[in-house]
Amino acid sequence: MAKAKPPNLMFAKIRETILKIPRGHVSSYGAIARAAGFPNGARQVVRTLSQSHGLPWHRVVAAGGRIAIPGEGGLDQRFRLEMEGVKFSGKKVRMAEFEFKFRPKVRKKAVSKKRKKKS
Repeated sequence: MAKAKPPNLMFAKIRETILKIPRGHVSSYGAIARAAGFPNGARQVVRTLSQSHGLPWHRVVAAGGRIAIPGEGGLDQRFRLEMEGVKFSGKKVRMAEFEFKFRPKVRKKAVSKKRKKKS
């Protein structure tokens, strides 16, 4: 069974990942969680956004580009995204054009400590 990572480390990694989303782009809660190393942590992304200040919260949308914030908050989010040049089709962001794709983490190969003996 894998060890659970400490919450502070988790929130720090999620915050760091959200800050990578450039102006004029969006990402989903699930994509941010995966990029931060927490594949099932979409709800933790929501919690991090609600507990942190200074993050570009408006660049984070639900799956498929849907704005998940109800009421005036959702209208504010759409307005902010439109001010950054993000386009919508109906109520959803055009994800094919404006979704930010995180680079996959490159895993370092383990270096073998055994060396060939010279004959």
